[in-house]
Amino acid sequence: MNQNLRIIPLVLVLGISFLLSSCQFTDQNPAAAESDSPSGILPTDPGMPLPDQEATTLMTWLSQGTDFESPQAVETILANQDTRFVSVFLELLRANQIGLSVSTNYQVTIETLESLSGKSFGADWPTWVEWYGKTDLQPPPGFTGWKGQLLGQIDPGFAEFLQDDFPSTIRTEEIMWGGVQVDGIPALDNAVMIPAAQGDYLDPAEPVFGISINGDHRAYPLRILDWHEMANDVVGNVPLSLAYCTLCGAGIAYDGRASDGKTYTFGSSGFLFRSNKLMYDRQTRTLWNQLTGEPVLGPLVGTGVKLDLLPVVLTTWQSWLEQHPDTVVLDSNTGFNRPYAPGAAYGDYFAFEDTMFPVWQRSDLLETKDRIYALQIDGIPKAYPVDLLVEEGVVNDQLGDTSLVLIAARGEVIVEGENQRVGAVTYNAGGEVRAYNRGKETYFTGSEQDTVLDSQGQIWQVTEEALVGPEGESAPRVNGHLAYWFGWFSFFPKTLIYEKGDLQSSQGSDPVKTELPPVNLIDYGPAPELQNKVWLNTPEPLRLEDLQGKVVLLEMWTFT
Repeated sequence: MNQNLRIIPLVLVLGISFLLSSCQFTDQNPAAAESDSPSGILPTDPGMPLPDQEATTLMTWLSQGTDFESPQAVETILANQDTRFVSVFLELLRANQIGLSVSTNYQVTIETLESLSGKSFGADWPTWVEWYGKTDLQPPPGFTGWKGQLLGQIDPGFAEFLQDDFPSTIRTEEIMWGGVQVDGIPALDNAVMIPAAQGDYLDPAEPVFGISINGDHRAYPLRILDWHEMANDVVGNVPLSLAYCTLCGAGIAYDGRASDGKTYTFGSSGFLFRSNKLMYDRQTRTLWNQLTGEPVLGPLVGTGVKLDLLPVVLTTWQSWLEQHPDTVVLDSNTGFNRPYAPGAAYGDYFAFEDTMFPVWQRSDLLETKDRIYALQIDGIPKAYPVDLLVEEGVVNDQLGDTSLVLIAARGEVIVEGENQRVGAVTYNAGGEVRAYNRGKETYFTGSEQDTVLDSQGQIWQVTEEALVGPEGESAPRVNGHLAYWFGWFSFFPKTLIYEKGDLQSSQGSDPVKTELPPVNLIDYGPAPELQNKVWLNTPEPLRLEDLQGKVVLLEMWTFT
């Protein structure tokens, strides 16, 4: 009896406590009491990150919560000043701007974002993105899946790509919607090719991607690829994907036979990462970096799988046809209804000096959209400005342990096009550049565009596979590709940059350095004064004290 009497007050206290708690929430929002949503998340430790489970719940409240839950989530996050939610409110800002349905008010989103970050960028989403990229902020747990569900309003396929249990090598906060649904930019799969003689829709000066494998020569006009950005094909019995990112100016040919022994085909995910397209493979739906040929989010991440480069060149239709008169070319009847004209799709962007989407990792060593030829050898990336390559015609260089020669004898490709938004446009599409492993040889400009001379004056022929010497010798092709400077630098900030006529190149931030072994020189003592009787090209005899600190070339002649 006494035991029962002691227990009753405790039960009554607990009951009253629960009743008061229920009444508190019922008074504020009667609907919340009937909701099965979690409740009672309050700012218990200001200035400290919220517990992971509560943080995950608050993300849902911010995007899909009730009229009570959304403000409660904002209040809790602000009270705790949990900066992990900067990424969340950045997504909500963009969601509001592109018309997605979210429960958090637009102005509240901006105010909260500014309070958490200490920045005052207002509704300027690009500035927010570029600022965030330079920070080391991390999102709350469950952010990737939450973002997938948010963007899944546009296409459910986005939610399939963005899942919390997928391994990733990139910050998923930086993934952004590119304005289309999954495969909204449709790939061409084994598209119909026609003989060159039937390609009368082409202008001689317009740009094409040229690929030649095992004697199979194919041209892919950019007027068509601008609208598709991916061509899965088989060339010379080799399956390949010509992955073209219009935004970063890079058309790259990948061998479909990956390092894991499997063959992959690709489509466009509709996502961007630093203004570079994220492509996806149709076999596992893993997201891949188009510029590096590596998986970045999804089942294949961490498996070590990688795609190898194949040779590709950008040139004019006329030049490609002259070099490969037996070439075939894409039929303009692709099965898709598109205005296939040069510049129609992106001519305004190509002619514009800045990017279409925000990119935080930039360099002013070159102009944003300068065309470069990109190589990466022995883990060392290097950018060769196309205008310099064209000016020199033939460039001998060294990258890592590889001696290179780059040939760009046909000039830059300038397009006169008609854009569907702004009308007439003129822009630089790049240039015809090929790189080869020159070994110990040095090459010079030949008498014809498709030839070079070696150090003995012998003629070598420029081909797609190799430089071919007079006795059948060969210098094999080294595969690279064109890109805009910003597109290359955003992924390779340690890149070297080729400078005119100099094997020592300028470098990007935190450059890759090559350590040379020390050289021990013999000390012969002070140099004797020059005692020539006859001096040419100088008004008076040269004295050593006048030359100190200078580099001077002296030619010594003996008359007999």
